[in-house]
Amino acid sequence: MPTAASSSSDIAEITARILLEIEAVLFRPDEPFIFTSGRASPVYVDCRKIISYPRARAQLMDFACDTIQRQAGYESIDCIAGGETAGIPFAAWIAERLGLPMLYVRKKPKGFGRDAQIEGYLPEGSRVLLVEDLATDGGSKLNFVEAIRKAGAEISHTFVIFHYGIFPQGVAALAEKGVKLHALATWWDALAAAENSGYLSPSQVEEVRSFLQDPESWSAAHGGKESGDEDRTSGT
Repeated sequence: MPTAASSSSDIAEITARILLEIEAVLFRPDEPFIFTSGRASPVYVDCRKIISYPRARAQLMDFACDTIQRQAGYESIDCIAGGETAGIPFAAWIAERLGLPMLYVRKKPKGFGRDAQIEGYLPEGSRVLLVEDLATDGGSKLNFVEAIRKAGAEISHTFVIFHYGIFPQGVAALAEKGVKLHALATWWDALAAAENSGYLSPSQVEEVRSFLQDPESWSAAHGGKESGDEDRTSGT
């Protein structure tokens, strides 16, 4: 397994293989998924499955810490914030490994008591790393970033296990807010792993590649909408 000196490409390749092995990434070009956003897709990722595989998650969390320290800095973060809800376990494991305080951010204030949107102790001026499981077009990240800054903290980095890597407007929107997105792997990495392992037939590889190159048009041509918010399968 890669060490802390491994390249980002090594980490991306092995992350994709792990996600494929535990069936956290799925390919269904012949029967597209329909997300709650209305978008049709031949691919689906469920990073929440990682929590049930101790060896896989330990390796991915090691990769996460390596990536965060290498790309964000070794002394540039004061605490780790998990986004409700899928980001919370990953934030906890990363905070434990880095020896940093952990908190979590609600999607909206809870509406009673302290009406808190951030749970945990967050000193004013703290430099926060936001952690979530995945990023599609980055919409949910902006809400969490706003909440963290409203609480008086600073945020310049967000980390996800998996980034779709096909909606550049999401990265641009975060960049406009002064936030850089870091991830272990993208759909391009997952497709390469699936192709190299023989998981997909040549025709299925081409169908998925067609989606990745132009997801909006592919969705419209397969019964889905052309755009939407963060993607989850219908009913989840």
